[in-house]
Amino acid sequence: MKFVINKRDIRNVLGKIQGLTGRKTNLAITDNVLIQATPSSIKIVATDLETGFEGEYPASVESEGTIAINARKLYEIIREFPAGEVRFHEIENRWIEIGNDNVEYHIVGMNPEDFPDNPTIEDIRFFEVDPYALSRMIERTVFIVGAVDDTRAHIEGIFFEVSKTEEQKVLRMVSTDGSRLSAADYPFEGDDPALASGVLIPKKGLHEVIKFLDTDEPAQIGLKDNHFVVRKGSENITIRLLEGEFPNYKELLMQRDGSEIRLDRQAFSMMLKRMSIFSSDQYKGVIFSYDRNRLLVRTTNPDIGESKEEMEIAFEDESIEAAFNPRYFIDTLGLIDGDTVLIHISNGEMPCLVRGENDTTFVSVIMPMRI
Repeated sequence: MKFVINKRDIRNVLGKIQGLTGRKTNLAITDNVLIQATPSSIKIVATDLETGFEGEYPASVESEGTIAINARKLYEIIREFPAGEVRFHEIENRWIEIGNDNVEYHIVGMNPEDFPDNPTIEDIRFFEVDPYALSRMIERTVFIVGAVDDTRAHIEGIFFEVSKTEEQKVLRMVSTDGSRLSAADYPFEGDDPALASGVLIPKKGLHEVIKFLDTDEPAQIGLKDNHFVVRKGSENITIRLLEGEFPNYKELLMQRDGSEIRLDRQAFSMMLKRMSIFSSDQYKGVIFSYDRNRLLVRTTNPDIGESKEEMEIAFEDESIEAAFNPRYFIDTLGLIDGDTVLIHISNGEMPCLVRGENDTTFVSVIMPMRI
């Protein structure tokens, strides 16, 4: 195998797949990237056995072939390579020469026949989505991470479905860890029966998808057997779906009797960050007291000390006191667009809903704590 390729055509993609090739599996060869040279291009393949990547890039190919090279070392070589054109040449016994007239590396590869196959993505019914909207949906749900030893499918995955709201049909992603839930919507006019009942996509795989949604080029998504597929130009990502049931979440998103409070997003976030200074693994809760035109937040940690702070708000209902983990609010507030947030709260035992004042595409549900 022998070909020449421009450094800029593969540098970024080699950087993006490090999350896949750096993930430990029971196959050592998944630390490698597979490179297949065809008559006029090369194909780059990577996998962690759950998420697979394939991309095709233009190259000047002198002879075809397939090699498997350590992904981390290859990325470091290409990233630091001093010139635009890079020559790849498989010599013998899986030794690969990478360089030009001035710089030369020799790196030993692995047997490409040992590389696991990615699922084929033919005969898929794709539908187009805005790449920035898809990225935003993922960001607003993938941040919720459960305990390391929690292997429940609905904790490890994000529920993805076509849902109907009162106003329109939407693509919806929902994530939960049992203590909080986030739902992100994207208006959708198509019809995909495969998503009518919803699927569970691993959060690890969606973390990789975000890396490839950073350009204006439209993205396409689809389902093939038990895989979720994202296509963007000549690049494809396939993610094996999780098996399991996602909880019936829709009732949690409904606003019941209670109070809706408008707060300055930035001021509220900074207030909670200050209250979090005394938090610890044993003492995470902060008490929120909503009283006439006032919000008082206080926390006590017997091992460290206590603090309190108040803020003026427009509130004239009966007093409400509830305890929450402030980190859940801080995380949510960082994902809301706009300067004002709406807090819907009924009492100290019911979940609290948080959303942007002028944004109906994202809502977070935060469960109260018992202190």
